[in-house]
Amino acid sequence: MKAATTQGFGFNSVLVVEDTSKPKVGPKEVLVEVYGSSVNPKDWKLNQNLSSFTPRLGGIIKPFIMGDDLAGVVVEKGAKVVGFELGDRVYGMNMGLRTAACAEYAAIGEHQIAAMPNSLSFIEAGTIPLAGLTALQGLNIGKLKEGQKVLVIGASGGVGTFAVQIAKAIGAEVTGVCSDRNIELVKGLGADAVIDYTSRDYLSEAADYDLVFDTTSYFSLSLCESLLKDDGIYVTTVGGGKAYLNLIKDNIIFNRQKSKFVLVKSNTSDLNVLRKYIDEGQLKPVLDGEYPLEEIHQAFARSKTGRAAGKIAIQVKKVEQEALVASV
Repeated sequence: MKAATTQGFGFNSVLVVEDTSKPKVGPKEVLVEVYGSSVNPKDWKLNQNLSSFTPRLGGIIKPFIMGDDLAGVVVEKGAKVVGFELGDRVYGMNMGLRTAACAEYAAIGEHQIAAMPNSLSFIEAGTIPLAGLTALQGLNIGKLKEGQKVLVIGASGGVGTFAVQIAKAIGAEVTGVCSDRNIELVKGLGADAVIDYTSRDYLSEAADYDLVFDTTSYFSLSLCESLLKDDGIYVTTVGGGKAYLNLIKDNIIFNRQKSKFVLVKSNTSDLNVLRKYIDEGQLKPVLDGEYPLEEIHQAFARSKTGRAAGKIAIQVKKVEQEALVASV
């Protein structure tokens, strides 16, 4: 099968698509023929580096395949799998080191996938799991309820575009933070108000949000204190070591306001919640662009700019093949 991995060692390594063997399934896993995947910052911040600095030892160590998100068709299942059958259209991810989803086939646990939304293509569904689950679980950690006010920092990004829509589906009053070029996009997702961070120092303002959801992980409760109610909650996606240090510091300093973080986990129940929102028309993926598997290096380059609006899709199989599967 074809799969995206790295070639070379260390800082001189490059992304390549090469032939490798199909993965074997465990007793509680399924083998998915992958049609759609996506690129997340984790892919180049962590996965690519792990692959680049892992010696192959003459082929003893298998290639480290890129990708977390997948959407495709179950073509094989382990002996103890009870929730899925061959031919099922599924989506999901594995938040171990990676799902190895940017490949024609991927093995994944049955508890980490769910039936795909009926209204989406494989390409669209393959952009959802990591970012969509992060958004859903982050809002749940922040205990967002109907009628409350939430500020979504990074509202035009992969996680942010999902967070705005899910918060609206919950019934919250949503304000999104983005640059001027993405204001109309965020408004179109349902935001009640949009702040252009390039022309307004919103961090210095006083506000009364119940929840500040920082999908960029660039900020901290210390910086967002004035934006929250006295008992408000700040939630971050903790993209690096500095964010973790900020969490520890803030939870020592602040008494009533809370600083929390989301470490996303894939599970069938939450994927089903996302599917329900999608099939009811309350949630949709926003695609910044779509790249064939052979051009994954360009998708990584786009993600590294930090300017992508929504998700970057990877087409693992061609659309005409997807249409054939969908008609079965």
